[in-house]
Amino acid sequence: MTQYLKEARRAPGSEWLKDHSALLERVYLMTQKVFFVLYPVGKRIAPKLTERVVIWGEKTFKGYLFNCQMCGQCILHSTGMTCPMNCPKNLRNGPCGGVRQNGHCEVIPERMCVWVQAWERSQGMNQYANEMRTIQPLVNHALKNSASWINAFEGLDHAKFPDT
Repeated sequence: MTQYLKEARRAPGSEWLKDHSALLERVYLMTQKVFFVLYPVGKRIAPKLTERVVIWGEKTFKGYLFNCQMCGQCILHSTGMTCPMNCPKNLRNGPCGGVRQNGHCEVIPERMCVWVQAWERSQGMNQYANEMRTIQPLVNHALKNSASWINAFEGLDHAKFPDT
């Protein structure tokens, strides 16, 4: 039997839902269409309120379903609807070299590797199944606790880091 994050919030039904990634992919695509139509209107009418509502929605729903860590650069659609920020090492582009033969995590041996779950779940997706092969940019920690949907719309989620 698969072991899930012991230390994380495991909402009733969330693991079952994540194991049905094709359904989540359809919901994601619908949500994206609705957001990209409504957000510009909300931003024009009440920008601060719109931002607070979107952040609340992400914390509430993505927190419940995916144990969202509010990184501000969501790639759930690229990782089989499995949040890579739940990896104890916060790896963004695949598993470390310590994944055990049984697919479990080297840091927390009683649970499955987030990336093993992500790969398995991604295979059930239609449009985003091959996104697992896409190299993701480094996490910009300045976006932590911001709304990833807004950051995606505004082009901030994959913006280049300033030269150092």
